[in-house]
Amino acid sequence: MQFQLTEEHLMIQKAARDFAQNECLPGVIERDEQQKFPREQVLKLAELGFMGMMVSPDYGGAGMDTISYVLAMEEISKVDASVSVCMSVNNSLVCWGLEKFGSEEQKQKYLVNLAQGRKDGELHIGAFLLSEPEAGSDATSQRTFAEDKGDHYILNGTKNWITNGSSASVYLVMAQSDVEKGSKGINVFIVEKNWPGVTVGAKENKLGIRGSDTHSITFTDVKVPKENRIGGDGFGFTFAMKTLAGGRIGIASQALGIASGAYELSLKYSKERKAFGKEIMHHQAIQFKLADMATKIECARLLCLKAAWEKDQHLDYTLSSSMAKVFASEAAMWVTVEAVQVHGGYGYVKEYHVERLMRDAKITQIYEGTSEVQRIVISRSILK
Repeated sequence: MQFQLTEEHLMIQKAARDFAQNECLPGVIERDEQQKFPREQVLKLAELGFMGMMVSPDYGGAGMDTISYVLAMEEISKVDASVSVCMSVNNSLVCWGLEKFGSEEQKQKYLVNLAQGRKDGELHIGAFLLSEPEAGSDATSQRTFAEDKGDHYILNGTKNWITNGSSASVYLVMAQSDVEKGSKGINVFIVEKNWPGVTVGAKENKLGIRGSDTHSITFTDVKVPKENRIGGDGFGFTFAMKTLAGGRIGIASQALGIASGAYELSLKYSKERKAFGKEIMHHQAIQFKLADMATKIECARLLCLKAAWEKDQHLDYTLSSSMAKVFASEAAMWVTVEAVQVHGGYGYVKEYHVERLMRDAKITQIYEGTSEVQRIVISRSILK
């Protein structure tokens, strides 16, 4: 086993860390308060090649591996999870799905610009539309319907909780086309936001990751060309499951970064804050908290890197990605709560950042399949 990062990995990690500190940290509290989408930061991420990190250079990407992606996600999430979730969705849900399963025509028309994160100088990213008001992330219970009209489909329905909902230019939409076939009747379509019949709902007022734009998207008699269906008829469920497995690596890495950020702030604070005549790092109560934080974070990091390695080796990473997602998200919630406690009263105010990280951590237990859903995936695997 090799537990040492390569020079290239270290360079990518440093580039992501520098970006987070220099570009994301200034104004992060204000963006959170104002629910302001981090457009400038995402555009600069595109310049770094981080919006299509794992896409082949043949299609405009940076050609990096999944380990590089995990390292970058962790560093950016330490500072601003609203920026990292935009990066995560575009990379592991949209670009990966298109490159893996899209036709050559679809890749040339859509993937190249999405991997670069811009088109004609403007922000150009994607969104993944699976969740619905009643179905949630249950891909087998889609109410959005795409009626086959021969050379095109007519799309009707509503999708909820869509990250990049307003800022995205391109949507990957799961829809039912044949109810009687159940999961085998689901398709996935490439839909452009500016097409007639596409409506973006109001931005959700969220607990955390408030800078990211989460919206509902409604489709009313939207005409989708047949060539915009990804894969064969009925491929949508398989597409969703395989794509979400990679998405869990991104969210696990985001949770890891949130936890790491809270831990680093706590460690720094413990060396500065004095109580009872000495820095609080000398009090065993604080030492134990820091020790447990560091241990949980290291466990989460190893799980994330294992899942990334398996993906890069073209192995089945379904189990490892689910384990990483469950453990990292729960570690993030625990670590951030403890970080607030280490900071005492200062942890409860925005200036010290840890209260925001605590709020951001909660969503990592919910999206890309809740922790409960991931435990079902894990149990099914280990009980086979």
